[in-house]
Amino acid sequence: MKYIVLGLGHFGRSLAIHLTESGHEVIAADINMNLVEQNKDKITHTVCLDSTDKEAVSSLPLRDSNAVIVAIGEDEGASLLTIALLKQLKVKRIIGRVVSDLQKTVLEAMNIEEYIMPEEEAAERLAMRLDNIDIVDSFKVSEKYSIIETKVPAKYIGMTLKEADLTNKYKVIVLTTVQVETETSGDGVTRTSKEASGIAKADMVLRENDLLVLFGELSNIKNLIQKA
Repeated sequence: MKYIVLGLGHFGRSLAIHLTESGHEVIAADINMNLVEQNKDKITHTVCLDSTDKEAVSSLPLRDSNAVIVAIGEDEGASLLTIALLKQLKVKRIIGRVVSDLQKTVLEAMNIEEYIMPEEEAAERLAMRLDNIDIVDSFKVSEKYSIIETKVPAKYIGMTLKEADLTNKYKVIVLTTVQVETETSGDGVTRTSKEASGIAKADMVLRENDLLVLFGELSNIKNLIQKA
């Protein structure tokens, strides 16, 4: 797939690099030539341009792209002007980065339905982990439902998923288990790797160092963790 990322700050750079590493064709643009040069070997294509300049933006293959992501965060004015320009150019899919409630309100008024709030989402995920030491990571699917990665509760170690019966007991769905392996290299550096076990099956055995990936209402998932 083809993507255009406008803005090569921390978020935009990370997004563009990950998309490139995943095999997608990415054009990343920034007004700062130093950022463009620093990342030219990590991203499919990089270009220096002002994303609020209609002529400059029009030179990009907007119609051939699956999405244009406006990753500008520091300059809200430039971000909004860029999105307005993309709307004017009839870009089919625009994803905007939001750093304030006011900016979110403006995007909604512009009928931009896809936006991301990376700082807020990261803070929420960290708060979730700090609130419960057994939660390793989390992802909010909606206001009601979440996907949570948590340690296998001690009382269920050695049981199969059928024996644990978590769905009936706590109204949560086990999506998969994750095996965590820790290795220490000869130079003393410890590395941790994680590998999912595939779609959860009734005969899957829960091991001591495994993680559970659960889907359900957050209150039910917390109930499972606390009662276990």
